[in-house]
Formats: sequence, C-alpha cells, structure tokens
Amino acid sequence: MDTLEIPVFYKNKELSLKADVVRFGYVNHIIVDLGGTQITIERDEEGNYRAIGDAEKMQPTKVDTELIEAVVNVLQSL
Repeated sequence: MDTLEIPVFYKNKELSLKADVVRFGYVNHIIVDLGGTQITIERDEEGNYRAIGDAEKMQPTKVDTELIEAVVNVLQSL
C-alpha cells in the first residue's frame, strides 16, 4: 500500500488530503479520508474515475459532493 498527498483547491482553500493506494486484483483503489469518512475512488470501465462510499457510514457526517468532485478532477488531471 502506498500513501500519497492529493492537493485540492476547495472553497478558496488549498487542502492536502492523504490517500492510500491499494491494489485489488487488476484495479487500483485510492482511499481518501474526507473528514473522517473514507471514500474509495477507482476507474470505471470507460477509464473515468468514480467515487464509492458506504452509505451507512456516511449518514452521520455529510460528505460534500463538491469536495469529492474536486478530488476526482485532480486525479483526472494527472
């Protein structure tokens, strides 16, 4: 498992989010901690990134979808 920092510009702030890269079979999953909620980002069949989260774990804490989009946009630009 590798760890990386994802620089994200979000709501006029520069954030540095820690992420773990985990390989499952032929697919790399990028697991990002967004305020205590882990979101898994992976490539779909078309090569685009998609975010996956556990709905039950996300209920008490609201994860901002704009922040998830900002993280995905940074990954797509790499």
